[in-house]
Amino acid sequence: MAAPKAAYDTVLILDFGSQYTQLIARKLRELQVYCEIHPYNHVPKLEFTPIGVIFSGGPASVYDEDAPHVDASVFELGVPILGICYGLQEMAWHYDNKNVAAGDKKEYGSAILQVQRFKGQITDELFKDLDDSMKVWMSHGDKLAKLPSSFVTIATTSNSPFAGIAHSEKPFYGIQFHPEVTHTPSGVQLLRNFAVNICKAKPEWTMGSFKDIEVERIRNLVGPKGQVIGAVSGGVDSTVAAKLMHEAIGSRFHPVLVDNGLLRLDEASRVKERFTRMMGMDLTVVDASKRNLGRLAGVTDPEKKRKIIGNAFIEIFVETAKEIEADAARNPDAGEIEWLLQGTLYPDVIESVSFKGPSHTIKTHHNVGGLPEKMQLKLIEPLRELFKDEVRKLGLELGIDAELVGRHPFPGPGLGVRVMGGVTEEKLQIARHADNIFIREIRAAGIYNDISQAYAAVGEERAVGVMGDRRYYGRILYLRAVQTVDFMTATFYRFNWDFLDMVSTKIVNEVVGVSRVVYDTTSKPPGTIEME
Repeated sequence: MAAPKAAYDTVLILDFGSQYTQLIARKLRELQVYCEIHPYNHVPKLEFTPIGVIFSGGPASVYDEDAPHVDASVFELGVPILGICYGLQEMAWHYDNKNVAAGDKKEYGSAILQVQRFKGQITDELFKDLDDSMKVWMSHGDKLAKLPSSFVTIATTSNSPFAGIAHSEKPFYGIQFHPEVTHTPSGVQLLRNFAVNICKAKPEWTMGSFKDIEVERIRNLVGPKGQVIGAVSGGVDSTVAAKLMHEAIGSRFHPVLVDNGLLRLDEASRVKERFTRMMGMDLTVVDASKRNLGRLAGVTDPEKKRKIIGNAFIEIFVETAKEIEADAARNPDAGEIEWLLQGTLYPDVIESVSFKGPSHTIKTHHNVGGLPEKMQLKLIEPLRELFKDEVRKLGLELGIDAELVGRHPFPGPGLGVRVMGGVTEEKLQIARHADNIFIREIRAAGIYNDISQAYAAVGEERAVGVMGDRRYYGRILYLRAVQTVDFMTATFYRFNWDFLDMVSTKIVNEVVGVSRVVYDTTSKPPGTIEME
């Protein structure tokens, strides 16, 4: 079986650098329409013919000398096109490059859109079944100065006389507002009108159908004897990828968990039990805690800690893979281990092909990206077309329990980035036990699924406390909980004060070495979700 774009009607989203581009894709996927994001200049390199094209917004001005412009061939594909914000201006620029200019007034925030109808005409399809007056979200400084030839106006606002335009004969549409954001209440219906009604995309993209297609694709790719090795952490992504692989090739998949000494309380034993008892997989657990913690001794710089943790993981994983391969070679009916499973998700793929190049490094991300070169293995990435919410849905389709599927993310470097300063066994024990109390009480309060990520972190500094009528210098323990959709931005979770009081009291009473508990109310930005 082929990749999803060959199996499903696919809408192509051309990215001009908008912060909302991924939201367009997520909304279409929620409508069960498969779509892919590609750079605006990728059209000549396409290996498939889309059923429709969407131009995203972007921060540039189309009249700038170095502005991004789509290849003209996209207008000759013979499929509908929708331009959003910059995308509308790009469409107008293609037809007449004198149409776009800086607006006298910028338009950021809510606006009231007035729809103009053309009964029975192709121009009327985009706003079908929508109100004549609707609230939309604007975010632009430039706007059309006049209509390009062969276009008509289909919507206006008080500040944008051409807030919606359409070609009078071809299914080409442009809108100045953003339908993909929640601030445009009717935006999802507009995207449905374009993708399903205008492009005629069949809404068949579901995790149930994807599971069947992907299992068959993996079997064909790996072959009847090929074997696959993969690192698992017990988190959602690696567990779902492992389960999918096991569904496809059974015991020819070899999952490995490296215990680097930075896992949560009883994490390794819990993951081992889950994989063996609940999912029927033979999980290899490697205890490399002493080796890893020895290398971290005295290291306080966060980036150095990350690199040490990452390099040690690669080294240990390579050693384990060789041992598994040697065992497999003793079976004359077994093939060689030639594939490496990796839990890459679609946002990672989008970032890697962005026309803007890699974003500024806030912190190094820990993954197994260095493994293929060292191990000379071929990569297999069954989740690379999926967003996080789709991975969770796929996990449920695969029969993984809902509690695991809904689990909060855990960073690759583990507690190494939740222990500030030098990593010591004392700090790690505090972090493990405090985190266990925090998460346990969040679950007991029934708010775990309302929170995107929560944890306890240990500070380097100490603070005075009073215990048993004696002065006591203990660690400061930081609690953090955030809500987010995409993890690119986040807001802190607003706990009930009584809840924080109860958790703080339990931690100070039950975790040796803690004298103070504080709650982090920093959003992202300016903060990051993790401490280091």
